[in-house]
Amino acid sequence: MLRRLIVFSFVITAMLDGAYAADQQLAKGRVFHDANFNQEFDKGEKVLAGIKVSNGNQVVTTTDEGTYEISVTDDTILFVIKPAGWMTPVSENNLPRFYYIHKPQGSPEGTRFAGVAPTGALPASVDFPLYPVKEPETFKAIMFADPQPRNQQEVDYLIQDVLEELVGTDAAFGVTLGDIMFDDLSLFDSQNQGIALVGIPWYNVIGNHDVNREAKRDEHSDETFERVFGPAYYSFEYGKAHFVVMDNVDWYYDEGTKKHGYRGGISKAQMAFLENDLKLVPQDKLVVLMMHIPITSMEQRGAIFKLLKERPFTMSVSGHQHYQRHLYLDQEDGWEGEKPHHHVINVTASGSWWRGMKKFGDTPHAYSRDGVPNGYSIVTFDGNQYAFQYQAANRPADYQMHISAPVQYSNEQAAFAYTNVFSGSEKTEVTALLRNRKGKRMKLEVIPAHTEVDQDYKKLYDQEQALKEKLGGKIDWVEMSAPVQAGHQWKAKLPTGLPAGMYTIEFQAKQPNGAVYQGLRPIRVVK
Repeated sequence: MLRRLIVFSFVITAMLDGAYAADQQLAKGRVFHDANFNQEFDKGEKVLAGIKVSNGNQVVTTTDEGTYEISVTDDTILFVIKPAGWMTPVSENNLPRFYYIHKPQGSPEGTRFAGVAPTGALPASVDFPLYPVKEPETFKAIMFADPQPRNQQEVDYLIQDVLEELVGTDAAFGVTLGDIMFDDLSLFDSQNQGIALVGIPWYNVIGNHDVNREAKRDEHSDETFERVFGPAYYSFEYGKAHFVVMDNVDWYYDEGTKKHGYRGGISKAQMAFLENDLKLVPQDKLVVLMMHIPITSMEQRGAIFKLLKERPFTMSVSGHQHYQRHLYLDQEDGWEGEKPHHHVINVTASGSWWRGMKKFGDTPHAYSRDGVPNGYSIVTFDGNQYAFQYQAANRPADYQMHISAPVQYSNEQAAFAYTNVFSGSEKTEVTALLRNRKGKRMKLEVIPAHTEVDQDYKKLYDQEQALKEKLGGKIDWVEMSAPVQAGHQWKAKLPTGLPAGMYTIEFQAKQPNGAVYQGLRPIRVVK
């Protein structure tokens, strides 16, 4: 009986392997310098050797003749891995076009938003054009997470509140770290048009609100995303950095409960791609993983950490949480590298989902739940080093902390002053002093308040709740999210027994990259 089961198992496996093999074809093509910018290979144009091409699993390099061969199925996206010093074509909305979609039958039907139309037979040659560009080793990138508009009005919030000030930036490229939309994928094009005004190539990470929610299989959940942006995971190089865009939204459907959901994880094919891709990346390059769900919430983080542990230059960045954190992962987190792995949960463009009362310009104040104003990061790369600079939307560049303190307090009662250092972390050094009108200073003891909420955010939240109740629930804004712990907050105890009068409480925060942020708040001491 056992032998019969083994034989039957072998037959089934052979049948499946045969079906898979029958479904496979061999794609061929070339990578070339598109000298006349027509995106077609013409006689006399230079072919490029040693350029990486992938099918989302394997990674091959072009021969001396600039050609490659790689297997495809009827659901494959081929893409070139942009090398440093070269650029791919971009669409009219500045979306990089570095891929070819091979879906002869198109996307599965039955979804609310259209997927990929049938692409027909595989072309005889799938060619990828590249253009030489100057790429200095020192450059900037713009990164924000979760613009997440529910409707066209919120697309316009993003354009007015965030993108307007980015027009003409000197950054090399931009990245949206997932939740590009809030389920309404028909708004992709409208928002892409707004982002195109910034004037730089813009890469996109898929988020859990960017999927086809009717999909019953993970591989069918990104069909609309693929139609608009191309592959949901890929990589590219710029300067001495290697960027990997990841799809870590593992979509599932429970036949029993008839409910869908997601978890942080990647497919076996994507893990194979990551391993094959990194094998070809020199050790002296910085590897940057860009994802939506934080790496700490991924099922395969141990396997990913294993791929990175021998590399001296790595970091990762995500969104999803609608608060900002700088995490330094060590052995307790499963990281085995010599130095802690820096993971940034990036500030969101929408704050906490475009919530809160309207401010100037008819946009919500859009604070994140930890009291951080909505905004973006300006990341400066210098060789294999990098530095994050938080930028609040519609605020000056030096607005890096907020101080919460009483307007006045009695010299006989204990009180605290708080500072929320928006990009602070366990490595931030915070000091505080009290200064009187004559300039005499008193150093104050500063202690972490990471488990407490932002004091002024809580006040604003309570005020909005009271106003909502007064109006009988009839409000013309989306109510604020409840506050969460501000993991980058400190507090200083104000001394008692001071002479009555005016003082300033002054905080200073020194970041691990050497940046120093300062802020002050006037305080009146009364008897």
